[in-house]
Amino acid sequence: MKTITLKTDDTFFDKVNTLAKQLHLTKSELIRRSVAEYEIHIKKKAMKEQMREASLRVREANDELVSEFERTVEDGLKDV
Repeated sequence: MKTITLKTDDTFFDKVNTLAKQLHLTKSELIRRSVAEYEIHIKKKAMKEQMREASLRVREANDELVSEFERTVEDGLKDV
């Protein structure tokens, strides 16, 4: 296992220490889990953005189809 040295202010250190004690974890395990959860958060956020962009592209394509349909819906019917 590799070692990471982290320099932090006293307030952050105290928060990590207190939370680790509350959860019955070592500070190292708390930080490992926190990083893993943050990675999941980032991936979900990226996926949400990709879905939003895809949804917008579909919406634009649908708007174009509707406009095209509306232009052609009365083709040949106006002279009747």
